[in-house]
Amino acid sequence: MIKIIPLGGTDDIGASCIYLNIDGTGLLLDCGVHPKKKGIDSLPELDLLNNLPLDYVFISHAHQDHIGALPILIKRFPHVIIYTTPQTQEIANLTLHNAVTILEKEFNDPSLILYSHEEIDLLVKSIITVEYNDEIQLKGLRHKSLEPIIVQFFDAGHILGSASILIKYKHKSYFYTGDIRISPQQIMNGAKLPRYLIDTLLTETTYGSVSLKNLPELKDEKKRFAKAINKILGKGGSVLIPVFALGKTQEILSIIHSLMKKNELTDVPVYTGGVGTKISQVYDKNRFIVNVRDKNFEISKIPQENLFNITDPTYFNRKPGIVLAASGMMIENTTSFKLAKHWLRQKDFGIFFVGYVDIDSPACRIYSAKKNEKVQLTDFSEPIEMKCEIDKFSFPSHSDRKEIFSIIEKYKPDQVILLHGENRSRDWFGFNILREFPNIKVYAPTTGSEILIES
Repeated sequence: MIKIIPLGGTDDIGASCIYLNIDGTGLLLDCGVHPKKKGIDSLPELDLLNNLPLDYVFISHAHQDHIGALPILIKRFPHVIIYTTPQTQEIANLTLHNAVTILEKEFNDPSLILYSHEEIDLLVKSIITVEYNDEIQLKGLRHKSLEPIIVQFFDAGHILGSASILIKYKHKSYFYTGDIRISPQQIMNGAKLPRYLIDTLLTETTYGSVSLKNLPELKDEKKRFAKAINKILGKGGSVLIPVFALGKTQEILSIIHSLMKKNELTDVPVYTGGVGTKISQVYDKNRFIVNVRDKNFEISKIPQENLFNITDPTYFNRKPGIVLAASGMMIENTTSFKLAKHWLRQKDFGIFFVGYVDIDSPACRIYSAKKNEKVQLTDFSEPIEMKCEIDKFSFPSHSDRKEIFSIIEKYKPDQVILLHGENRSRDWFGFNILREFPNIKVYAPTTGSEILIES
């Protein structure tokens, strides 16, 4: 029997971590933190591992909700062997150090700073990198069979270095999508799926609740995006675009540059900075190795101003521009959160969202408010009257529900395990899978629940 236990990332976007026990060998797929929680509360349920074998960890990509708890895991299970792609290892070195720096600035309480820079250095050096499609053969310390477990990474098309993970054992296969994007983005090409039959599919469901009618074509959305930015710039205002430092910064920066080159977008200064700029350099360095749309395109050659050289936000009243600032959900005390306090008060300014907005985030509070209403960014912050323009654009780095469903149609697996999505997203998939394929077993597990599958 194969035992599968989600430790996090089931009915929510955060703390993704899935445990598999395959004939005595313990595997962990991802080990992330929850972006809206702090300290110990942000971690997966790692205590559930205390009496279980754990031999290997596979990291699908370097977003914090998939890798941020890895240093804590290694403190508790120092013998564990970690595998990921070379690009994810390189980016993790930046993002994990950045997470420590942010926490050190934000908190005086050592209990909320879960690991140190020195521990990150040791962790990153210990990671074993594996190229896409290469096979790894594994046997844990308590493995009960002479037959090894075989693992492969496949390009997930989500961000640089992202991987879906195929596990094969005794003529059965288990495919974990991680965060996946099948169709191309501005920089990244789409995912590469395995040619093998899949017996068990563990899939993300991020956009399961979003109707395809609400997801426009990329070319149409770019035009709407340019028109909205031009309107703000034409009034002498500036545009704030909250972005994740990894993935969304690079994609949106590329879209803006492309629109300016075509004279579809007013040529004004574009402000970026921080760890996002360092990640862009990793994108450029790896462009000939990974599956990008244009191997000659370099993000670092796009004209950019350093956002962190601007200390007074009224600067953007005098010199209109486009600001890309983390975090995408405007988590408290991040750059986008701080800038929003100024932006909200400016009638000629605009805040434009370009990705997933969690329902409990400050970003959602802003997006859900109406003009001239008062917005409270957190439960304890002072309400601000919203005078600026607000809009949301769809440039997803996750597959829509049609693309995810196409994976199920392609493989017709015996089991589908629905992860990484709100319950209404998982409900949509569950209902439609059972309607189209009544013989497929569908699981929508809760954290800590056990799924047993015949091996």
